[in-house]
Amino acid sequence: MIAELGHFTLITAFAVAIVQMIVPMIGAWKGWSGWTAVAAPAATLQALLVAFSFAALTVAFVTSDFSVRLVVANSHTDKPMLYKIAGVWGNHEGSLLLWVLILALFGAAAAWFGGQLRPSLKARVLAVQASVGVAFYAFILFTSNPFERMALPPFNGEDLNPLLQDPGLAFHPPFLYLGYVGLSMAFSFAVAALIEGRVDAAWGRWVRPWTLAAWLFLTIGIALGSWWAYYELGWGGFWFWDPVENASFMPWLIATALLHSAIVVEKREALKAWTILLAILAFGFSLIGTFIVRSGVLTSVHAFANDPERGVFILLILGIFTGGALVLYALRAPVLQARGVFGVVSRESALVVNNLLLAVSAFVVFVGTIWPLVAEMAFGRTLSVGPPFFNAAFTPFVIALGIILPLGSILPWKRGRAKALRPMLPVAVLALAVAGLVWAMDTGQSLGGPLGAALGVWLVAGAAVDLMTRTGRGRWSDRLGRVTRLPGADWGKALAHGGLGITIFGVAALTAWQREAIEVLQVGDRLSEGRYEVVLTGVNRVQGPNYVATRGDFAIFDDGRELGTLHPEKRVYPVARMPTTEAGIDSGFTRDIYVVIGDPQAGGGWAVRLYIKPFANWIWGGAIIMALGGLLSLGDRRYRVAAGARKVPAE
Repeated sequence: MIAELGHFTLITAFAVAIVQMIVPMIGAWKGWSGWTAVAAPAATLQALLVAFSFAALTVAFVTSDFSVRLVVANSHTDKPMLYKIAGVWGNHEGSLLLWVLILALFGAAAAWFGGQLRPSLKARVLAVQASVGVAFYAFILFTSNPFERMALPPFNGEDLNPLLQDPGLAFHPPFLYLGYVGLSMAFSFAVAALIEGRVDAAWGRWVRPWTLAAWLFLTIGIALGSWWAYYELGWGGFWFWDPVENASFMPWLIATALLHSAIVVEKREALKAWTILLAILAFGFSLIGTFIVRSGVLTSVHAFANDPERGVFILLILGIFTGGALVLYALRAPVLQARGVFGVVSRESALVVNNLLLAVSAFVVFVGTIWPLVAEMAFGRTLSVGPPFFNAAFTPFVIALGIILPLGSILPWKRGRAKALRPMLPVAVLALAVAGLVWAMDTGQSLGGPLGAALGVWLVAGAAVDLMTRTGRGRWSDRLGRVTRLPGADWGKALAHGGLGITIFGVAALTAWQREAIEVLQVGDRLSEGRYEVVLTGVNRVQGPNYVATRGDFAIFDDGRELGTLHPEKRVYPVARMPTTEAGIDSGFTRDIYVVIGDPQAGGGWAVRLYIKPFANWIWGGAIIMALGGLLSLGDRRYRVAAGARKVPAE
């Protein structure tokens, strides 16, 4: 009965979304206040209905209701409770239900916190948001019903994909969807502004917190996915430029550009057309990511295996919303004229360069991701675009972006002089000195390590200088006291830029200085790499809650000093008939010792891989700091939703 109620409330939410899409839009067009007022309660009702539907599906998974086909395909009675809950969104149908739930919650949040918006703009924003919901409700109800019953329920389920049975992957999809779907609010604000024909500083201030929230969630989601790939897949890497990885990275790049561009709209009422375009493209890339994951046109370990017909439905959604918004954008171009003018040396110019670098880098990733599909369709050739292409094509943009960020932060608005950059001169000297030192210590073996170290120091020290320049002049003790009283947005920007520097250094260090050793070991054998050594002390068969594993016991040593033991595993899930690898990792501040045990060999012993990974944790530490910066900025009362927006009379 609970499944039928969930299905019914989902259908009812679909009907409410249709009303929310049509009535407020007509009311805003005609100036009928009663009709525009329908938007807010409709958004709230829609969110409540979808929340009930999602709760009903969750109950079916938690109670192992195997009369529901989706539960049979993605759960099992022996599965731990965390993964029973994660099974709700660990599949195509359930993840789509999570998608529309988040979409409805964002719309409801705009209704709750949008009291200072112009009534006409608020009505149009909520109507556009509902129109996106209508498309996805139709997709779920007509092609992907999560509540479909089975005529003859089995005694047990088929289990969730073992690769998804991990804490990192349990939380990774919700954060990614919060980011993907959160960008729909920026899209809705952009389309509503185009319909209304008005883009001003107040609009720029309103679109920023929604974009910032989506960027924050995307940052956490991407970091969780990278961390999971590092310790779960057993290949020792953190990023493979997989199509689905790229599908989440492209919206992040565009959202980052949008965040910076919206600042110019708010402060100077410039770059209006560009900012609107970025808002459209950010959500467009989210839809492209949805298409890549669910269509089956590109192969990925992360993708849902679904038929191409569902992909065509998503392609239609992508074409209607992105294509329609771009047509509207072209028609409304004359009303997007910028008011503010600025000089070549100014913060606006630096932000323009920042935006161009981010947009072009996103385009490079897009071309590399989609090119194998284009080559196959257009030329009948099977091509593979892998990490070498992306590393070579993407890295120059990261370097240029890292150089420009601290410079743009301390430049004045509108018009500045080169002498405004003088505070960065000691930072440049320090960065070059660090690069030279690392180059000498590395004996010139790699350019990536010194370059990454210099760029990291440049960004972190540049963020510190940016904070200090905001404290005015006077004694250092007084200025240090004033630093603590700076607004949250200033601290947020500094942390985000500094966190990016730490991540860049971590990536460069790991790529340049990683070492590995592979050997077949018997119990009692040793495997060394530099000053580090591991000894295989035993191999045992372990019974897990829903898997069996071959677990190796390794003693690890640093220059003969024992550090402890690691227990990597090779797991097999009998129900899913699928193996997984669990790496054993001894994490340190400056290095990880990473051990993987493989299959038993014909001549006896086990294949063992030992990696020494310098500064690996700095990659995710930097991401955490970036996310914290976003959170601090979001908490700044000047930039929270409904804070600081101009009061306007009711229309």
